[in-house]
Amino acid sequence: MTDSHHQDEWRESLESAKDIIIDSLAETMDLYGVTRSVGTLYGTMYVEGDMTLDEMREKLGMSKPSMSTGVRKLQEFNVVKKTHRRGKRKQTYVAEKDFFRFFSNFFTQQWEREVRTNLSAIESAWEQLDMLIQSEEAEDSIKEEAREIQRILSQSIKYYKWLGRLVESIETGELFKYIPVEEDDEKER
Repeated sequence: MTDSHHQDEWRESLESAKDIIIDSLAETMDLYGVTRSVGTLYGTMYVEGDMTLDEMREKLGMSKPSMSTGVRKLQEFNVVKKTHRRGKRKQTYVAEKDFFRFFSNFFTQQWEREVRTNLSAIESAWEQLDMLIQSEEAEDSIKEEAREIQRILSQSIKYYKWLGRLVESIETGELFKYIPVEEDDEKER
């Protein structure tokens, strides 16, 4: 076998390892509600480094509009940044490689939105339930059901306030005092 043939085998093995990582990241993001194609896009940038939209399109075979939409979505999650390469006119994009920062950016945004959305809904529903409870015309069974829903909502409020504090503890780094990041092992694996 020629040295060139061995290099081709090594290159093929390297590309296979990259594909495993990309597929795993895409599947993980899919678990959290991000489309698999956007997850694949993130995974590709994660292993390949900064890329232009044309390079992404060439590598993934996606249309440029799909690529742009996917990149915008990843930028909204704050897990992809726009960059510039020296000597290149086209924009490049780079994926966040620090998974602690990725976790913080991605999940805190989602959780903050969940807290805002649900606390607002609870506040609106609570007002309606209060009106029913205070109404002299509403039947007792309706009033009792309204009180029961308020009891349930009270537990939800506790959860959303807790989730808000969790978000804050992640953003400030306080969480890592209680669950510290492990130091690197001698044999990094």
